[in-house]
Amino acid sequence: MQTTFPRLLLEHARQRPDAPALREKVYGIWQTLTWAQLAQLVRELAGGLAAAGLKRDDHLVVIGDNRPRLYATMLAAQALGAVPIPLYQDAAAAEFTFPINNADVRFAVVEDQEQVDKLLELREQCPQLAAIWYDDPRGLRNYSEPGLAGLDVLIEQGRAHAQANPGFFDAVVAQAAPTDVAAMFFTSGTTGHPKGVVHTHFTLLDRARAGAEFDKLTEREEVLAYLPPAWIGQNIFSYAQWLACGYVVNCPESAATVTIDLKEIGPTYYFAPPRVFEGLLTSVMIRMEDASRLKRALFHHYMALARRVGPARMDGAPVGTLDRLRYAIGNLLIYGPLRNTLGLSRVRVAYTAGEAIGPDLFTFYRSIGINLKQLYGSTETAVFVCLQPDNEAKADTVGVPIAGVEVKLTDSGEILIRSPGLLKEYYKNPQATAEVLDSAGWYHTGDAGFLDAGGHLKIIDRAKDVGRLADGSLFAPKYVENKLKFFPHIKEAVAFGDRRDRVCAFINIDFEAVGNWAEKRNLPYAGYTDLAGKPEVYDLVRECVQKVNADLAADEKLAGGQISRFLILHKELDADDGELTRTRKVRRGHIGEKYQVLVDALYGGRTEQFIETQVRFEDGRSGVVAATLKIVDAATFPTLRKAA
Repeated sequence: MQTTFPRLLLEHARQRPDAPALREKVYGIWQTLTWAQLAQLVRELAGGLAAAGLKRDDHLVVIGDNRPRLYATMLAAQALGAVPIPLYQDAAAAEFTFPINNADVRFAVVEDQEQVDKLLELREQCPQLAAIWYDDPRGLRNYSEPGLAGLDVLIEQGRAHAQANPGFFDAVVAQAAPTDVAAMFFTSGTTGHPKGVVHTHFTLLDRARAGAEFDKLTEREEVLAYLPPAWIGQNIFSYAQWLACGYVVNCPESAATVTIDLKEIGPTYYFAPPRVFEGLLTSVMIRMEDASRLKRALFHHYMALARRVGPARMDGAPVGTLDRLRYAIGNLLIYGPLRNTLGLSRVRVAYTAGEAIGPDLFTFYRSIGINLKQLYGSTETAVFVCLQPDNEAKADTVGVPIAGVEVKLTDSGEILIRSPGLLKEYYKNPQATAEVLDSAGWYHTGDAGFLDAGGHLKIIDRAKDVGRLADGSLFAPKYVENKLKFFPHIKEAVAFGDRRDRVCAFINIDFEAVGNWAEKRNLPYAGYTDLAGKPEVYDLVRECVQKVNADLAADEKLAGGQISRFLILHKELDADDGELTRTRKVRRGHIGEKYQVLVDALYGGRTEQFIETQVRFEDGRSGVVAATLKIVDAATFPTLRKAA
C-alpha cells in the first residue's frame, strides 16, 4: 500500500468529514470526534510539535491508555516524519529509562499525573528529556517543572504556528514516503533489555490491509480499544487497521469500566488475548454458581447441546433439523442473553492471539455463536502472518498463511516467515537484527511448529524452550503451562523439567474463581496466601493437574511431560516483581532463579519449604510475603499409544 498514516487520515477527512472516527467515554457519556475534527486536531498538534523542535526522524514517546488525543499526537508526529514510540502505561518508572535513552528521546506526551510523575522521576537518568506534555490536567495544577505543559498549550502553539506557516502541514505530509519509519515498538524483554522493533508505514499498512481483506472489514466496524497501545496487537487493530479501513475506534473511560463499555458499544470486530476470554468465562461461571437450581440446569443442558452442535454450525457443516430447532430455542433462552452479557452480541469477527487458547475455552465461544478465531504473528511481523478462515477455525492451529506470506520450516522445526510486514530492523542493534533476518529475507521466529495436512500452522512452543527430559522425552513447557491455564481455577503456571528426571510445576490460583469456590463451601480464608495454602485448594488443583496428565498421556510425543510434583505459590506472579513481562508472559528463567529454593525442594523430594519473597505494592512501597509451602505429588499415567 503506497501511502502513509497521515495521508489516510486526510483522505477520510476529505471523503467522510462528518463520519465518526473516535469515541471516548468521559464522565459516563460517549463523546465523538469526526474525521474532520480529528484532522484539524492533528494539524494543530503537528504545528505545536514543530514549533517545539520535533523534526524528521526524531523520536517521541507516548504513554497512556487509549485516548483520542494520544492517537492524534502519534499521527501528528508521523506527519512531521518523526517516530512515535508507545510505552506500557502500567510499567514502573525505571522501565522507561532504557527505551528513552536508547532512542535518544527528547519529547514525551503522556495521559495523566501518574505518567508525568514517572517521567519527572527519571529526569536525572534521562537528561535529554526536555519536554513533557499531558492530556489530563487533573492533579497537575501546582506543578511548575521546566518543560512541562498541557496538550492544550501545545495545541494553542500549533494554531499560532499554522497562522505563521499556512502551507506547512500539507507540505510535510506530502514529503513522507511509505518506506519512512512510522513507529517503534519495544519488545517485552523476557531475557534482557527490550529491543526497539522498527516498522515503516508500508510494513504496518500492508499487513493491516491484508488482514482487513481476509476478514472483509469495512468502515462500518466498531472496535473497543482497551489493551495497551504499546502492544502491537492493540496498535494494529485500533490504529493501523482503523486508518486503513476508516472504522470507529471506541476508547473506554477506564480499565474499571471496560466490561460496561463493551456492552454499550457492542463491537463488531473484537480482539483479546486468551486471558481476557478466560476472565469473561470465569465471571460467567461464577454468576452461574449463584443462580437458581432451575437456571443452572437449563444452562448446563443447553451448553451440552451447544458443545455438540455449535462448532459444526459455525463451520457451515450440516446440522439435523431437530438439533437446529433445539439450538434455536437455546439461542433464545441461553446463548443470546449470554452473548449480550459478555458484550459480544454484535461481534462478526473475534480474534485471540499472544498465547495458545485452551480447546475447551475456544469451543465454548464458538459453540454459543461467537466467531472466535486464532491468528499468529508477532511484533516483528506486524502481527498478521496466519489467520483462520471463517469455516476452518480449529482449536489446535493458528490458521493459514495470508496474502503475501511465505512459511517454511527448518530441519529442527523452527518456523521461518517471509512477508512484506517484516521489521526494518532492531534499533541500534545490528547483531540482533542479523540473528533474526537472514540474507534471503527470512525472519527466524524462534517458534517451533509444523503445517498440518490442510495447510494450517500448528505451534508447539518457543524453539529455545523445547527441551528433553533426562530419559530423552520431549518437554514443551509452554504447552504444559497452557493446558494448566485452561482450567478457570488456575491463573498462571511455570513448568520445569529440561534435562531433569521429571516435570514439576509452580501454580498460581485464580483468586476470584477459587475464592468464589471456597465461599460456596464455607471455607474461610484471609487473603491470597492463606487461600493458596488450604488443603482443599491443593486437592482442587491436583485434580486439574491430573486431568492435564491424562491428556498428555494420550499424546505419544508429549506423554513424558506429565507433571509429577507441584506447589501453589504464596503470591501471584507480577510484572512489577519482574516475574511476568508487560504482556503477561512468564519470565521462566528469572522465576527459576528467584525461586531456586522452591525448585530444589520440588526435585529434592521435600514435602514443604519455607520461602520469603520481597514484593512491590501498587503505591511503590516494598514488603515481604512469607509462607511455608506444601509440595505434593500428582498421579501420572502410562502412554496411550495410538493404534497403527
